[in-house]
Order: sequence, then structure tokens, then C-alpha cells
Amino acid sequence: MSTVVVAREKNPHWLIQLVWFALIGWWAGQIWIGLAWLLMLTVVGIPFAVMMLNKLPKVIALRGNTMGQVVVEVGGGIVVATGAHMRQRNILLRVIYFVLIGWWLSALWMEAAYAQCATIIFMPVGFWMFDRVPALVSLRR
Repeated sequence: MSTVVVAREKNPHWLIQLVWFALIGWWAGQIWIGLAWLLMLTVVGIPFAVMMLNKLPKVIALRGNTMGQVVVEVGGGIVVATGAHMRQRNILLRVIYFVLIGWWLSALWMEAAYAQCATIIFMPVGFWMFDRVPALVSLRR
């Protein structure tokens, strides 16, 4: 018996994402990031800041509705269970990564993503970069 976890994204149509970003996402995202970084200044606020940065793709472009599927092969048949979550890395490893690398690397990454979104040609690259922010902040899967 083998088990495979597959992540499937359920995002709005690209045109809706583009309109959202053009009207709301570009300024709301900067405010969201600013509030998250203010929360990081306090020990109590760090978990909330990481949670906010994990939600950043949703704020920027209505992205991030990733839904996992577990595909299990039993004998000759395949069983699919939807709504599964990928197992996260050890919390101690994630905390050490965040303290040493995640907080500053994610800041550089998000500003580079904003620069990509400033051009129409590289906007898809910028959205892709924003989708990767949760992994950069805290090794979230």
C-alpha cells in the first residue's frame, strides 16, 4: 500500500486575481506586511505575524486555497481522500529557521515579488513568488 499527498490549488480565475491585485491587493498587501512586521517586534506577536504572512497570497491576489488530496493505492484500486493536510516539519526546526533565516529572507523575497508585479510581463512571476512566502517564512508545507 502506498500513500501520496497531492496539493491542488483552487484559486479564482486569473482575471479576477488581476483585478483584485490592481484595485486592492497592491496596497492592502503592503499594509498587511507592515502590520505583520510590527507584530514580529514582540515575542507575543510573532505567531500572529507568521500566520499573517502565511495568508499573504490571499491578501495580494486571492490565492492560496490549496487543498490536499491523499491518494492511496490499495490492491488494484485507488482510493482518493480529499481535504488532507500535508505533515509539517518539526516545530523546533521551523522556529530555528524562522529566527535565523525566515524573517529576513521573506522580507527580501516579498519586496522582489512586488517589483515583479510592478510590470505586466513579470506579474505571474510575482504572484508565484507571493505563493511561496509561507514556505520562506516558516518552512510551511
